[in-house]
Amino acid sequence: MSETAPRTTAPGHRPHRRSRRLALTGALATLLGACLVNGVLPAEAAETPLSRSGKATASSSERGDLSPSAAIDGRNDTRWSSAFSDPQWLQVDLGASASIKKIVLNWEHAHATAFTIQTSAGDGRWRTVHTTTAGRGGVQTLNVSATGRYVRLNATERSSRYGVSLWEFEVHGTGGGTGGGTGGGTATPGLSATPTRPAPTATPTRPAPTATPTRPVPTRTPTTPTGDLPKGPVPPGAVRVAEFVAECPYTHRLPDDPIVVPGLPGGSHMHSFFGNTTTDADSDITSLLKGGTTCNPKTDLSSYWVPTLYNGDKPVEPTGTTFYYLGEGVRDELMARTRPLPLGLRIVAGNARATKPDASSNARWSCLHAGHVGSSKDFVECPSGTMLESYLDFPHCWNGTDLDSADHKSHMAYPVNGACPASHPVIVPKLRQVLRYPVSGDPARFRLASGPGYTMHGDFFNAWPEAEMERRVRDCIRPIVKCGADGTP
Repeated sequence: MSETAPRTTAPGHRPHRRSRRLALTGALATLLGACLVNGVLPAEAAETPLSRSGKATASSSERGDLSPSAAIDGRNDTRWSSAFSDPQWLQVDLGASASIKKIVLNWEHAHATAFTIQTSAGDGRWRTVHTTTAGRGGVQTLNVSATGRYVRLNATERSSRYGVSLWEFEVHGTGGGTGGGTGGGTATPGLSATPTRPAPTATPTRPAPTATPTRPVPTRTPTTPTGDLPKGPVPPGAVRVAEFVAECPYTHRLPDDPIVVPGLPGGSHMHSFFGNTTTDADSDITSLLKGGTTCNPKTDLSSYWVPTLYNGDKPVEPTGTTFYYLGEGVRDELMARTRPLPLGLRIVAGNARATKPDASSNARWSCLHAGHVGSSKDFVECPSGTMLESYLDFPHCWNGTDLDSADHKSHMAYPVNGACPASHPVIVPKLRQVLRYPVSGDPARFRLASGPGYTMHGDFFNAWPEAEMERRVRDCIRPIVKCGADGTP
């Protein structure tokens, strides 16, 4: 044995213990490496994130299998991926207020280089708890100290030409509740004090149920029909159709909905607005009456909106936007009982969450200048030189009390057998929305921000000055006379 040879004591004993330590160290290194590959550290593997039982929503999804819920399901072989544009957001509803200590982001290759993390109690105010403009992707663990029910990732700059994508979005802490499981959808109601206008969806998934409005349901003094009401004369040669109209061109596009998610900017799928030029998430009757309008007549300050139509990923706005106010659906002898639409009335028609073209999806699609060929509840193929056209009739039997309702529909009904049902006895003019889009050809290229063609829906927020609405009902609807935009035959 040379002087440099290793010393041994209790032959065979110490080398055995050392080899065991080396083996254990190697095993731990292998485990740690596997955990890092999967984006979960060992300490976190046994810790269930609050987000696991939450509800995820997002500004968009690249396609149906890359939905927001995939980012909170605890699996590293499923992911959320956004549309290929900036900005985008992903939000988790924890179900109840929580003390938030840590956020873990497990990015796919398509990560965000600039993003913020925000929390909110659900009151429309957001607190930024982390911000960066030098995101490198991979697994990021962000130690934070915050409270809130909602946690949102706002991605403002992508690392590639693709969208942003997360294997997992984990929220750790204490508290929370049951946010509805790992359901959720694209561009479902969220919250934002300073809106980050999300991009349109590429292939939208079915939206999740909307949040309960933060504003109380408005009401009016109950209205009870009392027989025929005053009506104007029938001029010689008048066309005997109960009608007046408003032509209200496109104004702007926002992911807002002041009826379904009032006060929550960026909380909806993308909408195209017509008429009132000021409409946004915070609009109410006071702001609308102070706003401008694209409508003819200018007296119509109402706001109308629908989900944005896309040709591929390019938004398309209608070049024809006519809103008819009609005396249809009830028998002629009841027409003289029609009352004006009450100021501030909100009506929603159609079904944004429809999964098939059933009775709830009452919009119709056809082709202008083609004999309404192929009239359908879903998109139709229009010949070259024609235009895609959408018709949507709103309910016009009112309960006489509520200007809105919790589901935004229960205060209104459609007539049955030529008369309004006893539950909704007040006849008001029927709004018919007719939109003409400058597209034709293969309908597979078309989609709405809410999904397929049968998810077409319309929102109406009445801001006609009361005297103008009353005059048109008196002179056009009750005497069954066709009037123009100025409210005269």
